[in-house]
Amino acid sequence: MSPVLVGAVTVLVIIVAVFLAYNANNGLPFVSTYDLKARLPNADALVKANEVRIGGARVGVVKSVVPVQRKNGAVEAELTLSLDKSAEPIPNDSTIEVRPKSPLGLKYLQITPGSSTVGYKAGETIPVRYATPEPGDIDKFFDMFNTPTRKAIQRNLAGFGNALAGRGPQLNEAIGALRGFLEEGEPASATLASPTTNFAGFFRAVAALSATVAPVAGEQASMFVALDRTFAAFAHVSSPYIEETIEKGPPTLDTVNAGLPKINPFLHDTARFFTALRPGAKALEETSPIIAESLHAGIPALNASPVLNNQLLPTAQALVAFQEAEGTMTGLQLLTDLNENLEAPLRFITPAQTTCNYFSLTFTQVASASGGGNKYGKWLNFISFPPPEGTNSESGQASAPANGPKGNHLHYNPLPNTAAPGQARGCEAGNAKYAEGQTVIGEAPQVWSEQTEGISQASGSESGSGGGGSE
Repeated sequence: MSPVLVGAVTVLVIIVAVFLAYNANNGLPFVSTYDLKARLPNADALVKANEVRIGGARVGVVKSVVPVQRKNGAVEAELTLSLDKSAEPIPNDSTIEVRPKSPLGLKYLQITPGSSTVGYKAGETIPVRYATPEPGDIDKFFDMFNTPTRKAIQRNLAGFGNALAGRGPQLNEAIGALRGFLEEGEPASATLASPTTNFAGFFRAVAALSATVAPVAGEQASMFVALDRTFAAFAHVSSPYIEETIEKGPPTLDTVNAGLPKINPFLHDTARFFTALRPGAKALEETSPIIAESLHAGIPALNASPVLNNQLLPTAQALVAFQEAEGTMTGLQLLTDLNENLEAPLRFITPAQTTCNYFSLTFTQVASASGGGNKYGKWLNFISFPPPEGTNSESGQASAPANGPKGNHLHYNPLPNTAAPGQARGCEAGNAKYAEGQTVIGEAPQVWSEQTEGISQASGSESGSGGGGSE
């Protein structure tokens, strides 16, 4: 045998062995396989060359894992499986699941065969709906023990340890007492277990209630947090204040029960009072701005009222002394008599001013008549004109009132109307129209207006043009 040939064969065998070892996870070459595809919502760390098992036995390997996007935008993982021919066919109702192979995170694909007599053909795809149940990995289980959870567990263990430490005898007594509790509780348990009690319906109702309040769980959590703050505040005043309040509650309730029948009529009258008060309260809505302004305006007056109040006492004392002085009552009686005597003339005189403004106009005209002047004195303004000539003219002696010819007619009203009692409401003096060609003694046949301001000058000019001073 040639040493070269032996060496060449040996090298070839080693190369073939290394190649087979390198591709062992992908299956042996030149061996027929049963290839399928499978869809998963999440490959969950499954990678190429991971095993495929049925009933715990290895039946193939995962050739590839690629992401695939569906038409609705969702992303799935598509697996290419290389299975042994012995596993063919896989029933088309079989389920697939990613399972952990070791605590280190190694995974494999578990196929659970179904009962269908129809199987997948080579190259077909197992739909994603058969990727069930959802895998529960141990790493996800340990993920729930995060830092806050671990600290809370430590505090719980410390709390329970402190609660149980040194209480062995009490625990033994409690366990011994449980026998009597269970014996006494047997009838209650039998009642709860009876179908007539419908205890299962109670739990279903509780489940329905929990499902109803689940959407507001966040708000409820906030409420319990707020309640915790509230009860924490109560804890500071629980003793002795809240204890005393609870202790005095029954006597208070007895007093209230005794007093409520007597208070009821008052409450009834109060309801009637507020019912009657509604229109006034509604009116306040419109008048409240005026009331507010009045209150603001009243503040300075109230600030000044103490000074006025201090002056009222001596003023009242002076009035009392004046009332008690000799002759005061006699003077008051004389004033009363004077007022009674003046009442009748004042009833006639007062309208001349309040209605016709005659006194104010008189003083105004007198003042304006001498309004001009110089440093030597004031001037008196007047106009002179000759009286008209004719029968019984005012320029000389007359045996009768002037009665003509034209322009020589006497107009005289000794008692003009001033809206006095018994007279028409009007101001005749200064408003009488000059009746041309007529002798008028008494009430004028026509007047310019019932008012006087701004009319008397016009009527005066009319009378002046008619006959001078005859008006």
